[in-house]
Amino acid sequence: MKKGNPYGTHRVISPKGVLPQPADVIDNDMEIYDNEVKINVKTLNIDSASFTSVCDHACGKKPADITSDEDKKAVADTMLGIVAKAGKHKNPWTGSGGMLIGTVEEIGPNWKGDLKVGDKIATLVSLSLTPLVIDEILEMRPAIDQVDIKGHAILFQSGIYAKLPEDMEEGLALSALDVAGAPAQAAKLCQLGQTVLVIGGGGKSGLLCLYEAKKRVGVTGKVICAAGSQKSEDRARNLDLADEYFHMDATDAVGMYEKIMELTDGQLCDVVINCVNIENTEMASILTCKDDGTVYFFSMATSFTKAALGAEGVGKDVNMIIGNGYTKGHAEVTLQVLREHDGIRKLFQEMYA
Repeated sequence: MKKGNPYGTHRVISPKGVLPQPADVIDNDMEIYDNEVKINVKTLNIDSASFTSVCDHACGKKPADITSDEDKKAVADTMLGIVAKAGKHKNPWTGSGGMLIGTVEEIGPNWKGDLKVGDKIATLVSLSLTPLVIDEILEMRPAIDQVDIKGHAILFQSGIYAKLPEDMEEGLALSALDVAGAPAQAAKLCQLGQTVLVIGGGGKSGLLCLYEAKKRVGVTGKVICAAGSQKSEDRARNLDLADEYFHMDATDAVGMYEKIMELTDGQLCDVVINCVNIENTEMASILTCKDDGTVYFFSMATSFTKAALGAEGVGKDVNMIIGNGYTKGHAEVTLQVLREHDGIRKLFQEMYA
């Protein structure tokens, strides 16, 4: 059996010398190397920014508007084209991917870990680096970015994963684990007494971040939910996840700044968490943050060039964190939110499971 590199560099076709994620093309032959795991894939959960982009390029529509068989076929063909060309589902416009759930089918003899054949797992590494074969797209749920397929994928030795919990449905666990990095980072960043703003607070990752932020800042802190619409604002408000709520176009940086100045008596926020899936929201995040505060860009729609130059342009000395989807214990933190908050769990079951 062929020996593999723990980071999967043996799968890189072009350009040579890079890791699988930045590579343009990787080998998606499903004959495993000695330190790989082969997965029988059930569902792909495309990350929100990526799926929005795929739908736009496929048929010029937003995911929630993809309802006809014709539109779904156009999206499916676009996805199949991406995988056929790259050997993985790396969105060519956003560079992002998503994650998957499936069943362990084969394990290389030198792979080190606690998996066994038959285990149901969620991969917690991006589809943008995961060797993938899609034999058939079986069902599509565009409104929640999920696609059921017949196919296989490869997990590298360095690849992180979570065994699917027995106390919740697969779809429910998948929907939360897809954004596990966000609430776990919120739990790390938010401290007692701070003022925290979550932009995109009515969305999937935003709701989880609101919960963790409120839990960490305590009664002496303040959590502000900036939603994108009245509907998403109401969603967060009904779950009682924040102290202040409003909805606004997150690309309106000055409007966002003025609203936060009003809600904080001119003090601005210690931590700003950006969970939106649209472009040009960098400056709304930066302007609403105090000097020496922290901005966490979870959104893959973020341009870090715009963020860096924009902060410089307005003289903001803020700490900016790239949207790392991984932090230690992120799967456990996220699943625990669903166990602790019945309202969030019920909502996720209704919307995503």
